[in-house]
Amino acid sequence: MIEGFEREQLRGVWSATPTPLNEDLSLDIESIAPMVEHHIRLDIRGLFVAGSCGEGPWLPDADRRELVREVADCTDERMAIAVQVTDNSAARVIDNMNRAAEDGGDVAVIAQPFFRINKSPEGLRSMYLQAIEASPLPVGIYELGERGPMPIPTEVLAELYRHPKVVMIKDSSGSEERRELCLAAREERPEILLLDGDEFHCVEYMQAGYDGLLLGGGIFNGYMAWEIIRAVEAGDIERANQVQEQMNELMWDVYGGREIKCWLAGQKQLLVEMGIFSTNANHLDYVLTDECAAAIERRMQTDRDLLFPWEA
Repeated sequence: MIEGFEREQLRGVWSATPTPLNEDLSLDIESIAPMVEHHIRLDIRGLFVAGSCGEGPWLPDADRRELVREVADCTDERMAIAVQVTDNSAARVIDNMNRAAEDGGDVAVIAQPFFRINKSPEGLRSMYLQAIEASPLPVGIYELGERGPMPIPTEVLAELYRHPKVVMIKDSSGSEERRELCLAAREERPEILLLDGDEFHCVEYMQAGYDGLLLGGGIFNGYMAWEIIRAVEAGDIERANQVQEQMNELMWDVYGGREIKCWLAGQKQLLVEMGIFSTNANHLDYVLTDECAAAIERRMQTDRDLLFPWEA
């Protein structure tokens, strides 16, 4: 499993946390400690850093490494730290894995490569297996399915999930077939941790038997995510669906509507309003619209009990 953590400590809500940046897009070191402490107060079980929401593929290597080191220092082993190490070749993934281990990561997470000329099942299988076997850390698979740039064939995934060094799966595929593949892997290997990454459809995954939720909005919707988990565990599916609908409405307001027009700018602006981040700057050039800014201000007034549940 993940060294230093019992399996039960890892079940529940994880956060694919955004990365705080200054206006010049340099790493905002001062905001990392408040970010970590906010997650601790929400009882977040693990942080996924430098993922898609964390802008890992777009951060300079030096900033990504400093981010992991600072998060590890601030977390002080109170939460597990998963680090995205995705790249376009086994050699580059392994290099990223070694850096993640040196900098304090607990799990190395691999998603689909961004660019690869040889897309054959055997080529993808070889790339993943070389990286997994060479990793100094236990490995997580970030499964995007058809939503990603290079879907991994299900027969390859089935083999990867059986590998003893694979300890967790972030399933953001939105695919029932791939969900069943994850559940079959857990049936064979009870120790593997299954986390749903589709934050708009949490209930069905928890009903299916997943261990928790790994959400890009976990830093602000973590309390509601826990409410969904507890309602499902209690058999109150009506309550779980009500919270999911409420959480979806909050996320649409923060992200800029159902078109997700503001995504990172909106999420980071909410964190600015919450006193956690200093700017909404992002490498992907998402812009905060007036409509999104107004919706966030409104949510700060109406949803403080959800954003800061310990104040209630």
